[in-house]
Amino acid sequence: MADSIRVVIVDDHSIFRSGLRADLDASVAVVGEAADVPSAVAVIAATRPDVVLLDVHLPGGDGEDAGGGAAVIRGAAASGARFLALSVSDAAADVVRVIRAGARGYITKGSSGAEVSRAVHAVADGDAVFSPRLAGFVLDAFGAVAGETATATDELDRLSAREQEVMRLIARGYAYKEVAAELFISIKTVETHVSSVLRKLQLSSRHELTAWASERRLL
Repeated sequence: MADSIRVVIVDDHSIFRSGLRADLDASVAVVGEAADVPSAVAVIAATRPDVVLLDVHLPGGDGEDAGGGAAVIRGAAASGARFLALSVSDAAADVVRVIRAGARGYITKGSSGAEVSRAVHAVADGDAVFSPRLAGFVLDAFGAVAGETATATDELDRLSAREQEVMRLIARGYAYKEVAAELFISIKTVETHVSSVLRKLQLSSRHELTAWASERRLL
């Protein structure tokens, strides 16, 4: 179907994936599935879906992304896909974690196939979608984000336009060589910019830079 929305389903239960695939309406085309973080990132990169439906608890996450869903979002940030969390969990911490990582919505697995399909369409159109009782978590969590956004803007103002470009690519996991090719500059220049960015932001490593950018939704 020419106008169908291309979707990847990420969940570690094959029975759930099969059931969801069957319940989605005809305007939603499932182009791939995955059961853990590494395979999800690979499938998303290979299929370039419009929307990714993913559980928040998946094998393969670690550190701050131990739940897994946020790790998928960060790992596939360059794909251009929009992410819709679909989980049995309605815990505030899970909701906030994946929204901070970049998900456009969060609905529970109690939703019907028709409700999920409508949510997929809404997210594909750029809207945010939340199960009613979860919306309050998001409002509470991001009521504080206005202040964080102002702080992030102040911090970004310390960086030149080129340093901001380098910062975003490095934070997304690009190697120095890839950044150099992307921006048509030398690897040595990339190294110089990275050193300057870390110094100006008072960070000590690429890992800290990625965490800093993710927290401020700059990826």
